[in-house]
Amino acid sequence: MDNTTIISIISLIIVVLFLFFAVFLVSVKTTKKLSNKLLASFLVVTAVDISVFFYASLIELHPVLEMLRIQLSCFKDPLLFLYILSVIYSDFKLKPKHLLLLTPWVICLIILIPNFFSVSEANQTAFLQNYSQSFEARVIRQINRVVEILYIIAEIYYLIRYRKLLLENYTSKEAFYNYHWLKQLIIFILVGQALTFLKGYIRDSGAFEVEIVNIYRVILLVFGLFFSFWLVFKALLSPKLFRGIGIDLKLAKEMISEKEDTANNKQHTQIEKLKAYMATEAPYLDASLSVQSLSDQVGIPPRELSILINQELNQHFFDFINSFRIEKAKEILENPAKNKQTVLEILYEVGFNSKSSFNTAFKKHTGNTPTSYRKITQNQ
Repeated sequence: MDNTTIISIISLIIVVLFLFFAVFLVSVKTTKKLSNKLLASFLVVTAVDISVFFYASLIELHPVLEMLRIQLSCFKDPLLFLYILSVIYSDFKLKPKHLLLLTPWVICLIILIPNFFSVSEANQTAFLQNYSQSFEARVIRQINRVVEILYIIAEIYYLIRYRKLLLENYTSKEAFYNYHWLKQLIIFILVGQALTFLKGYIRDSGAFEVEIVNIYRVILLVFGLFFSFWLVFKALLSPKLFRGIGIDLKLAKEMISEKEDTANNKQHTQIEKLKAYMATEAPYLDASLSVQSLSDQVGIPPRELSILINQELNQHFFDFINSFRIEKAKEILENPAKNKQTVLEILYEVGFNSKSSFNTAFKKHTGNTPTSYRKITQNQ
């Protein structure tokens, strides 16, 4: 079996999986319908793009339809970007301003007007036969590469900002599900784009034989096949995904720049009030504690509470709450009368909901694991 046949088979499998998963996304019952539709659209566009490796043996498209199919790949980056925003922000909505994301696609079509869209069908067919070597194709490829890089930068920026928002506002492990999902997704996309760039260089340089180019195509498609199975796996085993944060949620440093500095005496009073409440009421024992819920309990507005913890106490909300949980855990571990209490029982008692997060936080604060800390303190 030659590489051309292998490419056709793998690409057909990927297209079928992507279309199947797209149908699943738009038909499954969920509160995140927009996110699912955006991801489904991304998968459909990608499937249409990949179909180039086999569809020509099945059907023959009109030259205009074929060119539109080629340029349809311009939709992949904006669809992925909008999907990422819709996962991050629970109240994200599409707005007219998002149509501006289609500007590169419109520019590409305008570039093709003189020598393709405004000529006869016979000339269009001839143009398509040599399209990859044409001046228009080279310009469009450069535009698409610049656009892809800009989207990568934007996606990484929003992912980093998302993590900071989570650390400043949440402590539960469930709150970070979306972040880990998007982080993994972006890594996959980056690897895929790097392989695509490499394949494009090998194809366009003219320094490599067709078989070498096909080998790299096989590598890229095998990666795409692995990505397809990973998507299905995540969809089936991660039902808690897609619970975003409010679109108006801001970082503490962003909020403090929007308002006048709070008087020092008020901040001091609020800090003392917060610390006293933490010591007496122990709200940190609630594994799902968030800035909003703590704000309701302590009587400090969420924005002021976030600024207080992140700017004045110089801690993320995540670390601030965990520091109290660790202190409580240390008390239990140091007490010989509670030796029969297991580490698992202790972590749930002090507000953690997973052993891995408890061990990580405990070692970060004490330099020891909970088990070794118990042995060290009780043998002194």
